[in-house]
Amino acid sequence: MLQSTNISNSGSLQNKQKPIVEEMFYYFAYGSCMCPVDLQRTMKEPTHHYVVGPALIKGYRLGFYLQYRRRNCGALDIVQDPKSHVEGVLYHLPRRMINLLDQREEVCFNHHQAIHVGSYRPERVEVFCKGQRYSDVRTYTVVNKLPEELAPNDWYFNVVMRGAITCGLTEEYCWKLFQHMYSLQKEQLQYHLSSIQASISLKSLSSD
Repeated sequence: MLQSTNISNSGSLQNKQKPIVEEMFYYFAYGSCMCPVDLQRTMKEPTHHYVVGPALIKGYRLGFYLQYRRRNCGALDIVQDPKSHVEGVLYHLPRRMINLLDQREEVCFNHHQAIHVGSYRPERVEVFCKGQRYSDVRTYTVVNKLPEELAPNDWYFNVVMRGAITCGLTEEYCWKLFQHMYSLQKEQLQYHLSSIQASISLKSLSSD
């Protein structure tokens, strides 16, 4: 009887020592979330060890079609384009992080109308990473897209570039991304300068 009890207790201890396996999901980041340090700010824990690697999705292109109200600037979006592709970072995250990710992307679903009414909505995409194909990967796309792109501010610009370079996106793509953001900022600056000059001219005419 004593021997039988010991065996039972031993088996019980082994069961208790079995590691709990977390349910995971794949997430494709193409904007500020490419930077593990910035994503850590949302998740309240380190995220760099969840990075699978640099990745891409086909049939989409990047655009700044969201007004990021918290930063008062443009934020990245993906729009369907059969002739283009988007590079980004593939993460393998614990499922417990989905709610925090949705909050960061300002996801809001109206159950009464059965529509998304937030800034972004989840989208399922096929991702290519390190020679492998991943199906049903979570990413996000803007719900109500701006008719024209809105330039990012310097903070958003720097976070996106830091994530792209740190996580190993191709040099060609990083340069293209830099040029795209820089040109939008330049256009916005020129527009503001023109508006100021026009305002000064009107004041000058009215004073005469």
